[in-house]
Amino acid sequence: MLAHKLPNGPQSHPWVQTFQWMTSPLEYMEDCAKRYGDIFTLRIGPVFTPQVFISNPQAIQQIFTTDPKQLDSGEPAGIQSPLLGQQSLLTLEGKPHQRQRKLLTPPLHGERMLAYGELIRDITVQESDHWQVGEQFSVLPSMQTISFQVILKAVFGLEEGPRYEKLRERLIAILNPKAPLVTALMFLFPILRKDFGRWSPWGIFMHQIQQLDELIYAEIQERKEQPDPSRTDILSLMMAARDEHGQPMTDVELRDELITLLVAGHETTASSLAWALYWIHHLPHVREKLLQELDGLGANPDPNMILRSPYLNAVCSETLRLYPVVILALNRVVKSPLEIMGYELEPATLVIPCIYLTHHREDLYPESKLFKPERFLERQFAPYEYLPFGGGNRRCIGMAFALFEMKIVLATLLSRWQMELADSKPVQAVRNGALFRPSGGVQMVVKGRRVYQEQPSESVSSSIK
Repeated sequence: MLAHKLPNGPQSHPWVQTFQWMTSPLEYMEDCAKRYGDIFTLRIGPVFTPQVFISNPQAIQQIFTTDPKQLDSGEPAGIQSPLLGQQSLLTLEGKPHQRQRKLLTPPLHGERMLAYGELIRDITVQESDHWQVGEQFSVLPSMQTISFQVILKAVFGLEEGPRYEKLRERLIAILNPKAPLVTALMFLFPILRKDFGRWSPWGIFMHQIQQLDELIYAEIQERKEQPDPSRTDILSLMMAARDEHGQPMTDVELRDELITLLVAGHETTASSLAWALYWIHHLPHVREKLLQELDGLGANPDPNMILRSPYLNAVCSETLRLYPVVILALNRVVKSPLEIMGYELEPATLVIPCIYLTHHREDLYPESKLFKPERFLERQFAPYEYLPFGGGNRRCIGMAFALFEMKIVLATLLSRWQMELADSKPVQAVRNGALFRPSGGVQMVVKGRRVYQEQPSESVSSSIK
């Protein structure tokens, strides 16, 4: 017999739950999982409607495979932002969502994606050449610069020049606000979104979006007036795409998807790279095993060889498992009564697959707090057991591109530089809006350049210059 009540959860006031969620979400979720198990209910602002958190793999599989007519994400599930726009893949649902997903998938996968390998490598080399041997520095800002340039050049297809610089300035102002807490509160609580002109926080934010939109629409218009079939950047491919009725994406759709790719792919990839560099240098045996694999690829390996390197893939996978930069998959809203784990959930209930808790299940990942890439060499995890990019019809469309970029950047940096952590203190995960980044940005010191030395035998060595 089904229970028509919600799963158990904290009985504290919703404002108290919201405060605990905002200040220490990882600890709060872990405590709830210990007390209530694989499924529990929270009431977090601003909506305070029942939000059912789930970390049971079989239940997550059910969520990912349920018909979107009964359970789907998008704007009805609370996914909305004036920055992303109403035509973003994240906010759409139903047939419009299916259409956009089909149009956006080809440019971010397969041979088209591999074509960006040299560009990513060149950007990485250019940025890391600014590093000074012997000087302590924070890795995260460098990874942010690399990720940012990859998006501007590979996604937007911009060459350095006036529009490139203006767009870069506008995006940095929006993505790195001077008062991040105020910005986070405005997104969390709609009542704070009041435009009182240029002196009000929301007014400033909306003005920044307007300036950004002017640049993006100008770029789109210029591409239409001066079409170039030889261009391979993602914006050009998006503009050339046609749906089943032969219709292209509108300017608004192009704008919203560009911003979505930027927001979803900039800080996330940068944080993951910083985490990976921390673990690689925190654990000498991981670093040595990875360098041996990379050196075995030769002096200038083909990007496809890097992409298929098993231990590098395991290191990236374990990085995204231990501290997934997004700890929750996209909210789903129940549209008609739905049974999950013995509970009959009513319409309007929000269902949230919890990536972080699932990735730390001891039955799936023994000693889950330890960094052990070998997990991903010993077995293959199902998409509802390992889900750093979400899943189902809402799995991140840029997953393949993000992993490709991550591998190319790591292979390039590790092959060129000998680095070590500036100190032995453990790095903690700290909240930055909806994401988690390593505390201190990972402080490192460059010891010297690595020089690849080709050997007549199978062994490959590297020395420090």
